Amino acid sequence: IVCIAMALAPAWKRFAFFDKQVVKNRENDKIYDALKNINIAVCTSGRGKIILGDVEGNIYTLTGSFTLTAMQAYDVRVSHLHQMKQFNILVSIGDHEVGSHPVIKVWNQDKLDEYGNMTCTRILQAAATTKPMAVTAVAVHENMNYLAVGFVDGSILVVKGDVTKERQSKTRVLPRNEASITGLAFKQSGQHVILFAATTDQILSYNLTNKDHKETLDYHGTSLNCTTLTDVNHDFQFVVGTTEAVYFYQQDDRGPCFAFDGVKYLVSWFKGYLVVVTKDINTAPRPSASGTQSKDMFIVSVYDIQNKYIAYSAPIPGVVDVISEWGSLYILASDNKLILLKEKDSQTKLDLLFKRNCYSTAISLAKSQRYDYEGLIDIFRKYGNNLYSKGDYDGAIQQYIKTIGYLEPSYIIRRFLDAQRIHNLTAYLQALHRAGLAESDHTTLLLNCYTKLKDNQKLNDFIMTKEHNINYDVETAIRVCRQAGYYEHALFLAEKHSKHEWYLRIQLEDIRDYTKALNYIAKLDFDEAEMNLKMYGKTLLSHIPDLTTDLLKKLCTDYRPSDKLLVDVETMDGSLRLPVQRSQPEQYIHIFVNNSDKLVDFLEHVTKEMPDSGSGVYNTLLELYLQQMDHTKDCNKLSEIKTKAKDILLHQTGYDVDQAMILCQMHNFSTGILFLYEKEKLYQHILQHHIDNNDYSNVLDLCKRYGNTDPTLWTKALDYFTHCQHDGAKAYIREVLNHIEKHNLLPPILVIQTLSRSSANLATVKVKYLPPTPYTPLTVPSTPLTVTL
Repeated sequence: IVCIAMALAPAWKRFAFFDKQVVKNRENDKIYDALKNINIAVCTSGRGKIILGDVEGNIYTLTGSFTLTAMQAYDVRVSHLHQMKQFNILVSIGDHEVGSHPVIKVWNQDKLDEYGNMTCTRILQAAATTKPMAVTAVAVHENMNYLAVGFVDGSILVVKGDVTKERQSKTRVLPRNEASITGLAFKQSGQHVILFAATTDQILSYNLTNKDHKETLDYHGTSLNCTTLTDVNHDFQFVVGTTEAVYFYQQDDRGPCFAFDGVKYLVSWFKGYLVVVTKDINTAPRPSASGTQSKDMFIVSVYDIQNKYIAYSAPIPGVVDVISEWGSLYILASDNKLILLKEKDSQTKLDLLFKRNCYSTAISLAKSQRYDYEGLIDIFRKYGNNLYSKGDYDGAIQQYIKTIGYLEPSYIIRRFLDAQRIHNLTAYLQALHRAGLAESDHTTLLLNCYTKLKDNQKLNDFIMTKEHNINYDVETAIRVCRQAGYYEHALFLAEKHSKHEWYLRIQLEDIRDYTKALNYIAKLDFDEAEMNLKMYGKTLLSHIPDLTTDLLKKLCTDYRPSDKLLVDVETMDGSLRLPVQRSQPEQYIHIFVNNSDKLVDFLEHVTKEMPDSGSGVYNTLLELYLQQMDHTKDCNKLSEIKTKAKDILLHQTGYDVDQAMILCQMHNFSTGILFLYEKEKLYQHILQHHIDNNDYSNVLDLCKRYGNTDPTLWTKALDYFTHCQHDGAKAYIREVLNHIEKHNLLPPILVIQTLSRSSANLATVKVKYLPPTPYTPLTVPSTPLTVTL
């Protein structure tokens, strides 16, 4: 099914990411022909050299400087070579005699003999049965502890232990398969050693660390040289090429496959590329350079499996083998010529992709080449510009989104301000916010996009999120939602993020739900509640006076947010006592300017709960009582109000006496005036008040009470009564004089002087201040008389 899907997928694009050139001599720039006369049977590479084996038993070593050395390793032929990657060890298989068991030799390339040849450290027969069988495949584990040899009869010989030392290894033969072994490869999977094996009709895996457990991975096989192993980046998968496709296998299952059809001649792996050599059945064989034989034509294709494109594909005649070394790919072709396929550098490849507008491939390539993100940004930008020029705005915005954090947002935003592209602009702005890089202007623009699109769902997703971490400026979002009439969203944000002023402004100015606004304030902490009631108390009181007054009462006595428990758990055992939080009532008096009745109610509650309230509270309450007295005609109610006013003056000490005096005088509250005079010992003012009101009895009573303290009271009283035209004034004069005489309060001369200024008849007033005389009583003249004693 996977292969069918691959076959139906769009054809992979072809590129020329490799430069082809024939290897030449460095001295004379002629074609390198040192291998021309060698009848090469097998090749391998690694550790900075290419190793060749011929049909005459020789092993050749080709260095990076293309110096070729040779040594006789076998008498007959070399059939297989395997160069270790981590160790400078070569494993070879060849024949010393025709018809005998092949011989395995292990060579130490670091240890040379007197002739400069590598030394053989171990020799053993490649024998799975008593009957000699041709070797078809060989594999060596990179830890040097496993070696496997496959035979034409389906047998597999396994050598366990240090393959370089005979005494430290043991051999065993796996159960024979019915078909010839065509490929072997080792994989380390954790603690398990897996041996992949391909036959002509099956793909198998053996767990050599678990009793050689065998798994059949597939029921089709492959031919010789058509298997390889991927690198670590591709999890060391076993690759098998068949006529129909190329398959990838894990140790217990088949992985992906790719429908690369054609008769496979060779499969190899090079730096993340899959190299496939197929026979070109549509091209006639070409004659060799010597003209002795014709060479088949092959197609060498280099596939980038990860990025899904063909990095190189070209016909090459007479391919013998594919070798990877020195960072390049070499093709051993007809007449033993070496053809170099040199990979272009990454920037060159990207430039080629840009010219062909293959930006998605360029992005995949850059990622696989471990480009840093800043290097990818320019590709995303170019890709976005390309899609934008073609009118693919949806695709362009997706590329521009990937540039967030590197490319200036204004560059993108300007391109999508057209109303027809508002959806694309919205997508970009959303991504900008998700990245946490949005500024307040971006938030404003995004919310305006939502509102213009009438996309309530996205607006809800953006605003009504329950996530604690947001990626936009809250106040900007509130402001935009409010301006657009989305009050519910604005209130949600304001409440969630404790933007109290915004919440109250929307409730009071836009929605006009005063009760909700007041309830919101009641939930706030003390400082916030105090501040907002100062700011909005007047508005609230004008619409919901009762509820507002109740909240002010709580705020100014013992405040606790309405959504908190009345009793804190910490204080239940009595070990901790929380301080009482209360505001100053004087700060809220001004908000009751148009509702004196509620102000009275508020201040009465405050003074009841806090008798030690300040003068501002008591003086204001007194003034309110006096105002009510002026406008009240109901006798019972008037009496009640007077009682409250007197109670303040008589029983409270928090009011300001001077201000209270002024208030009582302004409203002619005699009881209050006299009390305050008396409290301040202003007896002269009391006397004058009684005189002004011709209250004779109270004048005399005042003198009796405070005359000892202030004798001038008697003088003023005597003066008052002597000038009084009232019929009973003489009686009051006598009583004053008697009191003065009894208590000796005034010198006689003062009495005489006072009487001399009055119109009263001295004969009618019997006093001891005048001496006895035989003469008839004198009548006091109407003009002042000076009496000299």
